[in-house]
Amino acid sequence: MNRKHFLSLAGVSALGMAIPAPSFSNYSSFKNKISLAQWSMNGSFFSKKENIMDFALLAASMGFSGVEYVNQFFFDTLKNGTTSSKNVNKLARELNMRANDNEVSNVLIMLDEEGSLSHESNAEITKAIEQHKKWVELAAELGCESVRVNLSGTRDEKIWIDQSVVGLTGLCEFAKPMGINVIVENHGCLSSNAGLLAQVMKQTNLDNCGTLPDFGNFCLAWGSKDGCKARYDMYKGVAELMPYAKSVSAKAYDFDKNGNETKIDYAKMMQIVKNNNYKGYIGVEYEGSRLSEKEGILATKNLIQKFI
Repeated sequence: MNRKHFLSLAGVSALGMAIPAPSFSNYSSFKNKISLAQWSMNGSFFSKKENIMDFALLAASMGFSGVEYVNQFFFDTLKNGTTSSKNVNKLARELNMRANDNEVSNVLIMLDEEGSLSHESNAEITKAIEQHKKWVELAAELGCESVRVNLSGTRDEKIWIDQSVVGLTGLCEFAKPMGINVIVENHGCLSSNAGLLAQVMKQTNLDNCGTLPDFGNFCLAWGSKDGCKARYDMYKGVAELMPYAKSVSAKAYDFDKNGNETKIDYAKMMQIVKNNNYKGYIGVEYEGSRLSEKEGILATKNLIQKFI
């Protein structure tokens, strides 16, 4: 099903008035595109309430121009171990058809659970690189810009920096001929120390290596009862990661009656993004619980558009 058919069934007039698609030609100095991170709908996809193959349709119906996939939703097709090119090609054809039918761009794939790219052991890093390769190939088939990876492994800061450079260099060398960027998100523990991650970027120093600054993922250590017990300053962190940014993740949790995010100063965050002359996609990643997934996604999108 494509977007036009879906809208005709759902009532295009009412939906179109409620959820207008953004007109980027109206923005003069800051012409960003807004994409939807698939994780924003993880509850619906994991519970099978929504079909993961309808993601492009759902994103387009909410006015998004790009989609960001999460590999976890496709493990049935491309899980760890030996995966044939036939599986990659089949999945790519299906996702490309859905994206094309709904006039959205495939932006990136977020990769999880495929090994440690900053492990103390080079052998483990080599294994992780091999496990990431099939997703890089899929990203290339989809015409994505990037794959997002995690830098998990040792807790020793110096070893972590050195081994992260090893892991990123190996994967970037594989991805470069396919035109794919390898980007790192601040995603917990040492990767959420933006100063350290910036050092990794400087030492890796490759054109197709960069960051995916996330507005909210700056927990350095988790407590068993109290949640995050050590946190990196989010505004300082985004400012440190933006010079290397090839995509941006606009995290949101909840909103007040005026539509402002209650935990993140979006005016301040968006100014940091603008100060770095960023012109790529901004991905909506709603992780709240009070609003429904769709309500939270649209509230986040509206807030981004407000500051654009």
